[in-house]
Amino acid sequence: MPFVSITRLRIRSVRFLPGFAVHALRTQRQARKAAGFRAGSILADHAWTFWTMTVWDDEAAMRRYMMAGAHRQAMPKLIHWCDEASLVHWTQPGAGPPSWAEADQRMRADGRPSQVRHPSPHHATLDYRPPRLTRSGPIKPSTP
Repeated sequence: MPFVSITRLRIRSVRFLPGFAVHALRTQRQARKAAGFRAGSILADHAWTFWTMTVWDDEAAMRRYMMAGAHRQAMPKLIHWCDEASLVHWTQPGAGPPSWAEADQRMRADGRPSQVRHPSPHHATLDYRPPRLTRSGPIKPSTP
């Protein structure tokens, strides 16, 4: 069954946005070429908050992507750049990506905070305002 990975990252200062943008483009490019990547999307939310959704053949494919290349290089920086970071994973019967509304529901119900050095008061509780669901764009696998 396909494996879904959702992340929510809030950048704590505008000064980190340029570096975040560079790493986001690199990790998106890496995901598009990764073995086992099926589909994805990025959502630009309120207040420098960004969501990613990726759908994989299985958890092992997602973990290979996560621990390699551009994604592996970006992860340590996020600890400093973000004041809120969380993730949620699940398997689903359908191959297509879930809706952003479902991603938000699952994050609130089953998500967990990631490590950040400067957490906001809402970081640990995942108490964030509902996401703006209209500013998303797809990530499509590269064609060989």
